[in-house]
Amino acid sequence: MICSFLQKGISTVTTPVFTRLLSTTEYGQYNVFNSWMGIISIFVTLNLCYGVYAQGLVKFDQEKNIYTSSLQGLTLVLVFAWTIIYIVCHDFWDMLFNLSTVQMLAMLVMIWTTAVFNFWAAEQRVLFRYKALVALTVGVSLAKPIVGIILVILAEDKVTARILGLVLVELIGYAALFFIQMHRGKKFFSRKFWKYALGFNIPLIPHYLSQSVLNSADRIMIKNMIGAGEAGIYSLAYSISLIMTLFNTALMNTISPWIYQKIKAKRIKEISSAAYATLIAIAGVNLLLIVLAPEAVRVFAPASYGEAIYVIPPVAMSVFFMYGYDLFAKFAFYYEKTRFIMAASMAGAVLNIVLNQIFISEYGYRAAGYTTLACYMIYCVCHYLFMNKVCDRFCDGIRPYDIKIISGITILFLGTGFILMLTYDHIYIRYGIVVAACMGIFCKRKEIVTIIREKMDIHKTG
Repeated sequence: MICSFLQKGISTVTTPVFTRLLSTTEYGQYNVFNSWMGIISIFVTLNLCYGVYAQGLVKFDQEKNIYTSSLQGLTLVLVFAWTIIYIVCHDFWDMLFNLSTVQMLAMLVMIWTTAVFNFWAAEQRVLFRYKALVALTVGVSLAKPIVGIILVILAEDKVTARILGLVLVELIGYAALFFIQMHRGKKFFSRKFWKYALGFNIPLIPHYLSQSVLNSADRIMIKNMIGAGEAGIYSLAYSISLIMTLFNTALMNTISPWIYQKIKAKRIKEISSAAYATLIAIAGVNLLLIVLAPEAVRVFAPASYGEAIYVIPPVAMSVFFMYGYDLFAKFAFYYEKTRFIMAASMAGAVLNIVLNQIFISEYGYRAAGYTTLACYMIYCVCHYLFMNKVCDRFCDGIRPYDIKIISGITILFLGTGFILMLTYDHIYIRYGIVVAACMGIFCKRKEIVTIIREKMDIHKTG
């Protein structure tokens, strides 16, 4: 968990440096590049390093080295093929994405190096080998901002310099992992595993694309509808809010293999205790961010980004639902019910674009934060309903979570978050609420723990 946090956290902590080296327009352009990369990487790699790989390591544990090297080989073939397609018609693609040729080629390299690292990191987590993963993560995470700052200071095209800094560090840090896993598996092509991976992930492309749209469309639409400067301000708020997805990623990467093992062993009821605890933890860290939003913006950026504080609360609340949906979707992933996953994801993405088009035009870029929250809430509910269908069919009707407990945590979280947002102009009231809440929880801690345990025991026996 600490490893996952460090991987993203160090670069996030250096955001104040880059917001001062880059103008709001340049910062917006850089974040739009990242948004496009998130979308394009889905088509280029089919996201083979995510769900299908982690699940395959559990399913094919006797052939995991061959499985790994063959998926690395398939990913390289896909990246190479898309690179050829880009080079042949590079003027068209450059104009379509409003990026330079250097930036597009850098993006394709980063898509490959990121996939290589994700394959290796997933393998380390499934095998509970943390030392090498932590060492590499810390080294690369420290090098990225250092190299980036040097290149941005020296270059005239600061956006491209920032991108090339990332490419250089990832090539040096990650490329060797490809050869290590290929040497261990000794199989570039496996008809069995290529067919399995493509058959599993191609139907999931709408799901992964929809996820990327949910994460990225708002910044692209703000830039096109209002301007790059506003996209930069929104991107800062979004980036600060997404600090908390570090906890999402860290916790989920840590417990995903465990959840899959519990599902495989038909020990469904045992999942709930960890799920409730992690949901409460995610709610807590996001409330902490909402409390600190005004101060965080002042630390992360100059006064020109000040309006970003009003975007942070709804996006931070969205992070809670991002984690919740992932808990629910694990069952559909394991039992390969990809049409359920696709349906929920596409509904959320289409709704996000429609709501953005309506409300950004009417109320400005701040509205994108609330459309994001609404879409993730609906997205989460859809995955919960589909999870129940999967459990009814494959788990003898046993459902892992109590909707009353989930709803209670959610309502308390949302209510507290909106109350805290209303106190942004009154710092003493805001921190007074926090102190009073902490004292109340401390004084009633035994009663709270007892109630939670009783609820969980009732659910387990029920």
